[in-house]
Amino acid sequence: MNTFRRAGGLLFVTLVLVCIGGCNPLSFFQTEAEQELNRWDRLAMEKNESLSLEEMKLEPYAKQVGARLSSPEYQQFAVNSRFKVAGSIEDDGDFLTDWVWIEIKKTDGPKGTGEKTFSYYTRIKKGKFSRSIQLFNGKGEYEVVVRLPGTEKKDRFYDLARFHVINVNPKITREVGYTRTGLESGLKLDDEQQGLQKADGEVQLKGSLKKPGSHRVMVRLEKGGEEWKHLLRVDKKGHFDQRIPLLYGKGIHQVTVMTSDPERKNYYNEAATLLVKNRSDQKRTPIQFFKHYDSRGVNLDVPLAGGGSGKMKYRIKGSIDPKAPFASQTKHLIVQTKKDGMEATYFIPVKNYQFDGQFWLRFGKGAYEVTLNVPEITSQKRDYFRFFGVARFTVNNTEEQDLRNLLPSRGIQSEDASIQRLARQLTQGKTTKREKAKAIYQYVAQNISYDVQKFKQDDFEYDDSALKTLREKSGVCQDYTFLAIALLRSIDLEARFVEGMADGNRHSWVEVKVDGRWLTMDPTWGSGYINQNDQFVKRYTTEYFDPNPSEFQKTHRRIGVMY
Repeated sequence: MNTFRRAGGLLFVTLVLVCIGGCNPLSFFQTEAEQELNRWDRLAMEKNESLSLEEMKLEPYAKQVGARLSSPEYQQFAVNSRFKVAGSIEDDGDFLTDWVWIEIKKTDGPKGTGEKTFSYYTRIKKGKFSRSIQLFNGKGEYEVVVRLPGTEKKDRFYDLARFHVINVNPKITREVGYTRTGLESGLKLDDEQQGLQKADGEVQLKGSLKKPGSHRVMVRLEKGGEEWKHLLRVDKKGHFDQRIPLLYGKGIHQVTVMTSDPERKNYYNEAATLLVKNRSDQKRTPIQFFKHYDSRGVNLDVPLAGGGSGKMKYRIKGSIDPKAPFASQTKHLIVQTKKDGMEATYFIPVKNYQFDGQFWLRFGKGAYEVTLNVPEITSQKRDYFRFFGVARFTVNNTEEQDLRNLLPSRGIQSEDASIQRLARQLTQGKTTKREKAKAIYQYVAQNISYDVQKFKQDDFEYDDSALKTLREKSGVCQDYTFLAIALLRSIDLEARFVEGMADGNRHSWVEVKVDGRWLTMDPTWGSGYINQNDQFVKRYTTEYFDPNPSEFQKTHRRIGVMY
């Protein structure tokens, strides 16, 4: 019933709420969440009315150190998820540490997350301690033990009180579990990091150390007896932020953050734990990291774990710490793929300390072992390159086709628009594969000059490639071969890089598939020769396009194919 009355020109409204069948009038002003909270509070009150609520009994150690517990008051009681532990000590001057240890154990079976115990640590300040406690595994019965530090050994604690708590709320809410070591090291995970969270395949782990005694923290991932450990970088301000893969499929993964031991080298102590419920059922394999991953400052963002899949190609992305040794000189990373005894190499450019590229899965369907490498940085000139592994993982190609002789590869940028445009121009009007192959042979042999100094001084570079050869119009045998194969593959002619020997020197040439057979062509020898004065003399010849095999073998010895 609404009633109105006017007084002094003002209108007053009296609101009368009528509840049919009985209700709490205050519920009209409460949110759904508040009503839910009151529901569990009422249930806890009702449960407590059925309990004897015996007064808290303290252990003998309490009398020894003059300690008392102001909260809770009873030996057994019921709550809605949370309660408070608080107390005081008359004389804490003899304690060897200032931490109170509160251990909680689920006594009616773990259920929920499967976790059985959880610990809190809270400091003693001016003889007092206080800590809000969250029961970590939902509805059920818990035993709580409050322990005070000892006076003789630093890591010895003694019981102050033991009591039982009944949680009436089935909702599982877990805080991040910090160990005493973690608290002492100043570890703090960001506020959004809940002790129990949900994720799809990965979790972002962010936090900081107030006392960064190391430039690393360790993360341990566990589920069902399986375990993986990984080191995370900590910046100079003590911050870390990295994605962690949930490797073991659907279900709860335990993530433990570990901080370095100040007294033992390469040793890490448990500092904090959280649980992550993975909603993805995909199982993956860990990435294997090598020492140069750390020493050369590499950070791999994609992939996060092995076991991923791709259709003929796969992405790789990350960065290099600008402060790491040789960071400014690292212009490329090297990717090696292996499958069924076959290997292929690809270069990934690094720009502004970032890399984001792709490599090809050219050997058909199946599992590939992939190794990411950093180059050796040296001023020494030679006809080979050294590099060092930083990470290794597996990738599955889902495509059936084996396109090893058609897809781009190291130094062979057949997907580049300028390469494709030139190949179309060179083969315009040509109707057979043989005619197209010969047109490309002729162009490379006639337009590229042999670089004698590069050959004599072993002046090879990581960026040697078809595009570089096309731009500079000079090179050695590998450069002629790079350009010829790139042009051939760009118009869908299968071509491969042949390694061998010629006149006692390492040499390379081309094999292109024409009418079901592999046709040999050596555009380097077809372009000219080096005279007695070590000068290159241009003299185009077709002698080395589809040469007589027996004649070719007199000067050339085939070793194998470089993929």
